Amino acid sequence: MRKYFVQGIALLICACVVAAQTAAQAKTEFAAQTELGWKSYAEFAGTTNRDGQVFLVQPSVGYTFTQHFGMDFGLPFYFAHVSDSNTGGTSGSGVGNPWVDLRWNLLNPKLNYGSVLTGAAPLGDSKLGLSTGRATFDWNNRIDRSFNKVTPFLEAGLSNTVSDTRLFVRPYTTLGMNGHFLGGASVQASNHVSIGASAYDIAPFGNQTVFSRVTRQGNGSSGGKGAPFQSSQQTTGSASIAEDNGFSTFVGFNPNQYVDAQIGYTRSVHYDLNSISFSLGFNVGRLLRNSN
Repeated sequence: MRKYFVQGIALLICACVVAAQTAAQAKTEFAAQTELGWKSYAEFAGTTNRDGQVFLVQPSVGYTFTQHFGMDFGLPFYFAHVSDSNTGGTSGSGVGNPWVDLRWNLLNPKLNYGSVLTGAAPLGDSKLGLSTGRATFDWNNRIDRSFNKVTPFLEAGLSNTVSDTRLFVRPYTTLGMNGHFLGGASVQASNHVSIGASAYDIAPFGNQTVFSRVTRQGNGSSGGKGAPFQSSQQTTGSASIAEDNGFSTFVGFNPNQYVDAQIGYTRSVHYDLNSISFSLGFNVGRLLRNSN
């Protein structure tokens, strides 16, 4: 089944590229110009679904050395509230894992490419689902190309954890190797509004451990039905317990160069889970730089 799902993502990208080429001829626009020097960003994000709500506050600071290379440091803070229907669950909050990333990008009229390698230290409490208790890494690669107002994109990566995204602050985290894939397109509807859609697939391999942020009912195994993070705080088993696939849609709003907001819907097909998410970001570094 996963083979057909990944093939579906590839077909989606091809369809977006063909449609964009037809509408926009061969006109290509570069991504936003890279700002060299120090940068600082603050993000407030959250996701709500039937299991509860998970909110994230994440400040970060970084430095862009050249138009191709930079690095960032960040520290997430989580606030989780379990749904009243989740009997036996309790709410939890605390600091997550501090992370550092190395990013490299190449902007080209024909194709943009970016690669980010992220490492995180196990500072968060694994009993609250804020950490796996082990150091984690994520290597993600993205290609995209803009045709007039349409930008198809494709991402693929390798990780030993399932990471949060801007469209899905997950009710769980995992420890175990996986490949992750994302494909879709965004459209610049106006100067300040963008819309988009994407499909994703998480393909774990080897033993996995799932740490829930929305239940505190003890440890378990992968023998039961349903999502492991809904029935046990920590579950260890085969690769199947960390599988996931689905799709997302979003609307983005950029009122000015300092603020960007986004609201989205994510459907986890594997877990039969519908989530509404939001994110609000502030480019603190740009604001301070322009105010001087």
